[in-house]
Amino acid sequence: MRVGFGLGSNIGDKPGNIKRALELLQSRGIAALAAISRIYRTPPWGVLDQGDFANACAIGETLLSPYELLAAVKKIEADMGREPTRRWGPRLIDVDILFLGDHTLDDPELTLPHKELFGRGFVLRPLAEIAPDLVLDGVPVGAALKSVDMSGVRPWTEG
Repeated sequence: MRVGFGLGSNIGDKPGNIKRALELLQSRGIAALAAISRIYRTPPWGVLDQGDFANACAIGETLLSPYELLAAVKKIEADMGREPTRRWGPRLIDVDILFLGDHTLDDPELTLPHKELFGRGFVLRPLAEIAPDLVLDGVPVGAALKSVDMSGVRPWTEG
């Protein structure tokens, strides 16, 4: 089943954290990734008094059910050292499930497609890079990109 991930980090080696999470998604058999975006530097979202984020997206295939997939990505986050913080606060790694096939879910643990996907430039920019023709909830990702503020979302460069 086709799956999309959004990844973010704003603690430590931000790009390295994203690359490590992508490696773990594949090495643990969670997903066979077919496309990975560039890493983008993005301003914080939600809670603004924190450092910039590194963000990326990936698309691949998985055999896991929605809740098996959620448990697997939460295990990656924990194994990498993510500690619970305030909502939208600093994080070593965040791995969000953006979509899973045609599944639609709306519960406190998991919403598919991701409920805030279309309002976040830091997700739409990398997702549109690897899947501009992807349609979620009847909305083409490429078209959604045009209606979101992209200021501050730029390819990652060291420094």
